[in-house]
Amino acid sequence: MTKGQAAAGMALPPLPDDLLRQEAHAPVVEGEPVIAILARERQALDRANARQGRTVRFYADLTTRYGARP
Repeated sequence: MTKGQAAAGMALPPLPDDLLRQEAHAPVVEGEPVIAILARERQALDRANARQGRTVRFYADLTTRYGARP
């Protein structure tokens, strides 16, 4: 337990590993159609947006469970 957690009187759960990960750009392969690269980039953006949504839900769950306010 950290000093801040002890002062707050609670131990927060660890942040899920998935929420710490950053999404890489789609690789660009020379000679590949641009539309294929764009499609992979959009898939990467969809994964990043989904991860952000999970982060928001994780935080919302913490604030509900522990009565914390931002």
